[in-house]
Amino acid sequence: MLTDIEIAQKCEKKPIFEIAKIAGVDDKYLEPYGKYKAKVDYALLKEGRKKGKLILVTAITPTPAGEGKTTTSIGLADGLRKIGKNTIAALREPSLGPVFGIKGGAAGGGYAQVVPMEDINLHFTGDFHAITTANNLLCALLDNSIQQGNPLGIDNRKIVIKRCLDMNDRQLRFVVDGLGGKANGTPREDGFDITVATEMMAIFCLATSINDLKERIGRMVVAYTYDDKPVTAKDLHAVGAMTALLKDAIKPNLVQTLEGTPCFVHGGPFANIAHGCNSVTATNMAMSLADYTVTEAGFGADLGAEKFLDIKCRLAGLKPDCVVMVATVRALKMHGGLKKTELGNENLEALEKGLPNLLRHIDNIVSVYKLPCVVAINRFPTDTDAEIELVERKCKELGVNVKLSTVWADGGNGGIELAKEVVRLCDEPNNFSFSYELDASIEEKLEQIVKKIYHGSGVVLTPTAKKQAAKLEELGFGKLPICVAKTQYSFSDDQNKLGAPDNFEVTVRNIKVSAGAGFIVALTGEIMTMPGLPKVPAANNIDVDEDGNISGLF
Repeated sequence: MLTDIEIAQKCEKKPIFEIAKIAGVDDKYLEPYGKYKAKVDYALLKEGRKKGKLILVTAITPTPAGEGKTTTSIGLADGLRKIGKNTIAALREPSLGPVFGIKGGAAGGGYAQVVPMEDINLHFTGDFHAITTANNLLCALLDNSIQQGNPLGIDNRKIVIKRCLDMNDRQLRFVVDGLGGKANGTPREDGFDITVATEMMAIFCLATSINDLKERIGRMVVAYTYDDKPVTAKDLHAVGAMTALLKDAIKPNLVQTLEGTPCFVHGGPFANIAHGCNSVTATNMAMSLADYTVTEAGFGADLGAEKFLDIKCRLAGLKPDCVVMVATVRALKMHGGLKKTELGNENLEALEKGLPNLLRHIDNIVSVYKLPCVVAINRFPTDTDAEIELVERKCKELGVNVKLSTVWADGGNGGIELAKEVVRLCDEPNNFSFSYELDASIEEKLEQIVKKIYHGSGVVLTPTAKKQAAKLEELGFGKLPICVAKTQYSFSDDQNKLGAPDNFEVTVRNIKVSAGAGFIVALTGEIMTMPGLPKVPAANNIDVDEDGNISGLF
C-alpha cells in the first residue's frame, strides 16, 4: 500500500495558473512561488463579489485511532466539484512542530490530499517564518527599550510576550536570559511559545487587510509598567517594521487537491491553545470566488468549532450554512473504553458507550449554535454494517443524517453522497447564534462555555485568575470573546475523562488578553504553549535521496 507522500508524488499536478483559472483568479492577482503554488493578492477582495455558502468541517473528540477531519474536508471539496458545484477549500497551514513530532501534517491523506504536500508540510511560502520573525522583532524591541534606559517604565517582572519558534522544544519553555553582564541585556525569567500558539499568529489569521493588521499589531499588550499600565507594540514603535515583515505573508496561498480542486492554505493556529482556524482573508477570498467554501476547525468541536463560531465568525461577520461532524467507529469505540489494539473486531457495546461523545457534539451544533449538521463516518474496512447502523440510528434520533465517507481510498468519488447532503443542508435556513453574549463578564462567559459546550457543572478560577480577570475588566477588555486553552482529548480539562463526562468543573489557572487578536485567553489544566517531542519523533523517519526526493513524511 502506498504511503501518503508516495500517492502525492505520483500525482500529475496542474500548473498553478490553471488552478487559478479554475478558481476564477485573474493573473494580475497571482504571485507564483514555483510551478504549483502561488500567493493571491488580497486586492482581489476589493472587487466586492457576492459570497457563496460556507461549510465548516469539525469532528468528535480526537483519539489515537484518528478521525480524518482534513482528509474529509478535501474529499468533500472534491466531491462537491464532482456533482458540478463551484467549490474551493480553505485550510490551515501545518506547523513544523507536529510535522516532526507525532501528529503529522495537515495536507490530508490517501487520495484526498492537497499538493505539493512536501512543500505545504515544510517551509511552504515562508508564512510561519515571517510570523515568527515579526513576533521576535517585537520581543527584541521590548528588551532593547528596557536596556536603553526604560523610558516606558516597563516592569521586568510583568512582560507577557514570549519569543517563539515553529518547533516542539520543551527545553525552551522556561529559560533565564540576558545573562553575561550589563552589555548583554537585563537578566530575567523568560520562555518560548510555539509560533502557532502566539498572538501574532492569531492576529495574522483574523486580520482582514494591511490596515487592519497594523491596527491589531498596535494593540498587542506586551508588558505592564510599574504602575500596572499596559504597554503595547504601538508604544514601542514596532508596528511599521512588523507589518513590513508580514506584507507578503498575509496574502493567501493557492494550491490544489490531487483532483485539481483549488484550495487556499493559509495560517495555522492550534485549536487547543489558540483559535484553530485558517485566515479570515483566505476564507473571505474563497467565499468570494466559489459557490461553496469548505473549511475546517482544529481538534474536536468543543475546541475548534466553538472558537470558529464564537470568535472567528463573530469577529469576521461570517455565518456558516452547514456543519459536517467527522467521526470514526474506531474512535467512538475508544471513547467506549477499548484500547487501540482492540478496535478491529465488532463491539456494539463499546460503540454504544462511546456514542455519547458524538451525540453531544452534534447537540451542541444543532441546539446551541442552531446550525444544520451531517455526520460523516470516515469508514474503515473493519467497520461492520451493524456498527454503522447503530451510529445512524442514534444520530437520526437527533434529526441528523449520517453519510459514509471513503475519500481516503476513493478521493472525490468517496465524498459524493456527503456532498449531496451538504448541498441540501446549505439550502435550509438557519438561525445561527453564539453560545454566549459579549456583554457578560469574563467569568460568566467562561461559565456558559463550560456548561453549554463542555456540559460541565461550572468553572473555577484560581485566585490568580480571578485577579487577572478583574484587572482586564478594569482595563476595558471585559467585553471580548473567550479563547479557552484546554486539552483536546476530553470535553473536560482532564485528558483522561473520555466519552461524554459530566459533573466536572473546569479550573482556569491563568487569564490574559490578546488585545490585538481581540479575545481573552483562559488557560486550563496542564496545557502548554510550547509542546515537546515524543519518545520517537516523526523526524527520525524522514530522509532525502540524492535527487532531493523526500521520504518518510507520512
